[in-house]
Amino acid sequence: MTLKIGVVGTGAIGQDHIRRITQALSGAEVVAVNDINPQQARDTVAKYGLHAEVHADGEALIASRDVEAVLVTSWGPTHELFVLAALAAGKPVFCEKPLATTADGCRRIVDAEIAAGRRLVQVGFMRRYDVGYRDLKKTIEQNAIGTPLMVHGAHRNPAVGDGYKTDMAITDTLIHEIDVLRWLLRDDYTSAQVIYPRKTRNASGHLADPQIILLETTTGIRIDVEVFVNCVYGYDIQCEVVGETGIARLPEPARVLMRSGAKRSVEILTDWKERFIDAYDVEIQAFIDGVRTGELTGPTAWDGYAAALIADACVKAQRTGAIEPIAIPPRPSFYDA
Repeated sequence: MTLKIGVVGTGAIGQDHIRRITQALSGAEVVAVNDINPQQARDTVAKYGLHAEVHADGEALIASRDVEAVLVTSWGPTHELFVLAALAAGKPVFCEKPLATTADGCRRIVDAEIAAGRRLVQVGFMRRYDVGYRDLKKTIEQNAIGTPLMVHGAHRNPAVGDGYKTDMAITDTLIHEIDVLRWLLRDDYTSAQVIYPRKTRNASGHLADPQIILLETTTGIRIDVEVFVNCVYGYDIQCEVVGETGIARLPEPARVLMRSGAKRSVEILTDWKERFIDAYDVEIQAFIDGVRTGELTGPTAWDGYAAALIADACVKAQRTGAIEPIAIPPRPSFYDA
């Protein structure tokens, strides 16, 4: 039976998910949409040839009897409201990050899901579905490089707009590394520090760029992640795990190797959507399949809560320059499966 999905938010990522559900994935259809801009919602229905109702507000969409599952791809500050509404309606919900804009908001979602008695929330940390990260995780878990000791990472963007602020290097950019490295290492963090190298002349006056974030895990693994969002040359995600007996690196995206003009070169991506397009497909298909089988297996509400707590500590470390402690409460047994 085809899963009937309602999408709250028809901006860039909302439309991209509608496109993949409609054109690339199986087992689901979009039957309802909502956006703060009603005309944009109507245009989206027409653009993708949907047989979908345009709802005046997100809560009405969630309450609709025609909607069996919900995708929340609206403005970040609205996520908590819509996820809680989906939980109150007993409907599975996929929420793009952030799960909520505060750790307290994430915790309210965790508590509501536990009270519902079954997993209903999947958070949009798509890197867990990237084939490169999955191969890297397999390498670690097969003990091919021994016990991990260090991780070196980089998250580089060619440029960002003037609206990008220093704290967004954590909340919008590093947040992906925060989650995927917890998953990759099966470990949590105990402290964070942020240091600032020489500033690039390509950054806005109000933005500190680049930044280096230093994290320590409960088992003593040391992590450094460079966040450089005006690197100019391309969109470049790097991850190297140093183990006791070897080193494993995240593979580069498959590109054509060229020999031309007395140079040997490989094209570097500039668009983050292109870098992780396959991961997004696998992620949304996993949500659809999980709802249909009654067993969601993706990133949990607890993962969203933990990421928010860690991000808060990192933002504090940006301001203080000190090594800031990270305190994550014990994970409820509800999320042990």
